[in-house]
Amino acid sequence: MITVLLADDDSLVRSGLRALLDAEPDICVAAEAATGEEAVLAARSYRPDVVLMDVRMPRRDGVWATSQITSWPHPRPRVLVLTTFDVDKVVEDALAAGADGFLLKRATPEQLIDGIRVVAAGDALVAPAVTRRLLATLARRRVPDRELLTRADQLTDREAEVLRALAEGRSNTEIAAVLNLSVETVRTHVKRILSKLGVRDRTQAVVWAYRAGFVDMTAPGP
Repeated sequence: MITVLLADDDSLVRSGLRALLDAEPDICVAAEAATGEEAVLAARSYRPDVVLMDVRMPRRDGVWATSQITSWPHPRPRVLVLTTFDVDKVVEDALAAGADGFLLKRATPEQLIDGIRVVAAGDALVAPAVTRRLLATLARRRVPDRELLTRADQLTDREAEVLRALAEGRSNTEIAAVLNLSVETVRTHVKRILSKLGVRDRTQAVVWAYRAGFVDMTAPGP
C-alpha cells in the first residue's frame, strides 16, 4: 500500500485529492497539511511513501518543506511537487531542493495516480511539458558547459539514448518501449548514467543534460 501525505493550503483541493486517491486499491491518504511546517511535521510523524506537495502555501512554502524532507537520511518520503507554469522560478528552486518529481496541476487524474506510483517505486518523474519549458529556460541562461559535456564521453551509445529520453521527460516504462528494452535494463542504464555523470538522481541528470548542452532544446518534445 502506498501512503500519501497531501500538502496544500486549499481544503477543497485536499478533499478532492483524498477522494480520488482513496478510491485506488493500492493508495491511501495518511495525513494532510496546509502549510510547509505542517507538511514537514506530518511527514516526520507519519513517514508516508509520497508527499504530494503544493509549492504555494502560507508561511513556509512547499520549496522550504521539500528541502527539509529531502535532507533526511534514506529511506525518506518521496516528494512529488504540483506546479503551474506561472511559477517557473519556484519550481526551479524546488528542483534544487531535491524534489523527486513534478506534475502540472492540470494533470488528469490518471496522470496523477500514475505519477504517485512512479515516484513511490523510486523513479523520478518530470512531466514532459515541465521538462521542455522549465529546464530549457534554465539552460538558456547559461552557455553550454563544455567541461560538463566531457562527462558524456563516458557514456555508451545506449546510455546516451536513455539520457536523451530522460531529458524528454519519459518514464522508465516509456523508455523501455521506445528503445525496445526491459524496464529492468533501463533502470540499470539509469544507475550507470547517474554514476558516470556524478549526479544524485534522474531529475538532476535531466538538469545536467540541459546545462551541458547535451540535448537539442529546439527539437520537438515526445
